[in-house]
Amino acid sequence: MKKVLLSAFVVLFLFSAGCATKAYVRQQIDPLVDRISKIETRVSAIESRVDDLEKKAGALSSDIDRAKKEAKDAKALAQEAMKAAKDASDKADASVKRAEDAMKRAEDAMKRAEDAAKKAETAAEKAKKAFELQLKK
Repeated sequence: MKKVLLSAFVVLFLFSAGCATKAYVRQQIDPLVDRISKIETRVSAIESRVDDLEKKAGALSSDIDRAKKEAKDAKALAQEAMKAAKDASDKADASVKRAEDAMKRAEDAMKRAEDAAKKAETAAEKAKKAFELQLKK
C-alpha cells in the first residue's frame, strides 16, 4: 500500500507541477512577443533603409556610367581637336617654309637686280666717258 500511495503521490506531483496555466504562459510569452515585435519593426526599418541604399547605389551606378561616357566623349573630342591642331600646325610650318623660300628667292632676285643696276651704272659711266671723249675729238 505504501507503494501505491507513493506512486499516486508521485503521479499527482508530476501532474500538478508539470502543467502550466494559460495566464502563466501569457505572462511568460508577452514580453517575448513585445521584444519580437520591436525586433520585427527594427528589421523592417533596416530593410527599407537597405532598399533605399540599393536604389541610391543604382542611381550612382548609372551616374557613374553616364560620367564615364561623357569622359570618353570628351577624350574623343580632345583627340580630334589635338589632331586638328597638329594638322594646322603642320600647315602653318609648311606655309612658313614656303614664305622663307620665297623670301630667299626675293633676296636673291634683289641681289641680282642690285648687281645688274651696278653693272648698268658702270656701263652708263663708260658710255658717258666714251661720249665725252668723242665730243672732245
